[in-house]
Amino acid sequence: MTGIPLMIAFVVCIILMILAISKLKIHPFLSILGVSLILAILGGIPLADIPNIIGQGFSGTFTSIGIVIILGALIGTLLEVSGAALKMSDCVVRLVGKKKPELAMLIMGWIVSIPVFCDSGFVILNPIRKALVQRTRKSSVACTVALSMGLYISHCFIPPTPGPIAAANTLGLGEHMLLVMGMGALLSIPPLIAGYLFALYIGKRVKAADEAVDGNTTVKTYEELVASYGKLPNAFMSFAPIVVPIVLMGVSSAFSMAGMSIPLIQFLGTPIMALAVGLIFGVILMAQQGKIDDFNGITNDTLKVCGPILFVTAAGGVLGKVIASTNMVTFITENASTLSSVGIFFPFLLAAILKCAQGSSTVAITTTAGILAPMMNILGLNTPVLGTLAVIAIGAGAMTVSHANDSYFWVVTNFGEMKVEDGYKTQTLGTLVIGLASMVGVFIAWLILR
Repeated sequence: MTGIPLMIAFVVCIILMILAISKLKIHPFLSILGVSLILAILGGIPLADIPNIIGQGFSGTFTSIGIVIILGALIGTLLEVSGAALKMSDCVVRLVGKKKPELAMLIMGWIVSIPVFCDSGFVILNPIRKALVQRTRKSSVACTVALSMGLYISHCFIPPTPGPIAAANTLGLGEHMLLVMGMGALLSIPPLIAGYLFALYIGKRVKAADEAVDGNTTVKTYEELVASYGKLPNAFMSFAPIVVPIVLMGVSSAFSMAGMSIPLIQFLGTPIMALAVGLIFGVILMAQQGKIDDFNGITNDTLKVCGPILFVTAAGGVLGKVIASTNMVTFITENASTLSSVGIFFPFLLAAILKCAQGSSTVAITTTAGILAPMMNILGLNTPVLGTLAVIAIGAGAMTVSHANDSYFWVVTNFGEMKVEDGYKTQTLGTLVIGLASMVGVFIAWLILR
């Protein structure tokens, strides 16, 4: 099966997966794997190749983000047990006020994801989100969505994140990287506003597991929480397990963008090693708080919690690998010329189609840029400013939308302690909102600058 029938089969499979998870209550891991197998058969992948493709999709996810999830979750647990997360939330509340934790998470996410992948950024910042929810009694879902949207916008818009920087180079903007960064930051404003408003809206309508409080549950006050820890750690040691990895990854990205290769910086700047350094600071924090004897038990408990998250995320990787192994992406790219008549909307639509089909924003960005490069003159996007707008339009499409074949969907849904159907109401719908808001900003800029 190829062409339009394959596209229809893909849509039907996604609908079946949603129904299996939400209505039939089949575990997401089994639902995604089952749908992946059906799609592989319908997509014409040779039967002998299907087991290997499933294995590659599963292991590929563990390679890219598995250890990051484990280390990030362990750091988060250490911060929570030591009282550091509560200390961090106290500092954030003093800075932005108790009434706007969602805004704090949105801005923190947007800043952190400039040098750090959004998946890693969410895992790293999740302890602060949880502590802020506990500290302010605001909606957990609103804070989750705000953090996710903030991370996603800069992930798709602003170098040195790999997708935007690759797109800029492909479109001949390597010497105008500051323009790309500046335009990306400026055009982040419309989706940031839209993401914030959506977070406030959806937070009133969806509840997460960590805020489902019944009448028999006693909620501790902030003072009682502080008293339960005895003494909170200082601000520096509280933030170090999170800030140090971010700095290490940021420095590595800056050196890479500048074309400088220093092995030690590259080594420490990889997400796995940066988080390992953060974990060391977390262990030191536990020792300072006199709780180092609990470390082994905390590790065991964290690994048990991470298991379901890892397996569901890996199943999403299987679906993405199956889709990539069919002719779907080839069909989309071969028929891209039919979309070229829509001007600045062409890169957005093409990236959005590729994003929905295969799940990875980075792949959608780089593939779209490769298709767009020979067409820049035809589309009238052959100046540095208009070329930069094309990069941002690609990024806007590449965030539209995040669903089951995207590892980020599962990171946000699971760490945000939401049901899968709630993940579609929050993460998927939220990325549609910010994607469309981004394109509105790009279109207005295009009308002014062309």
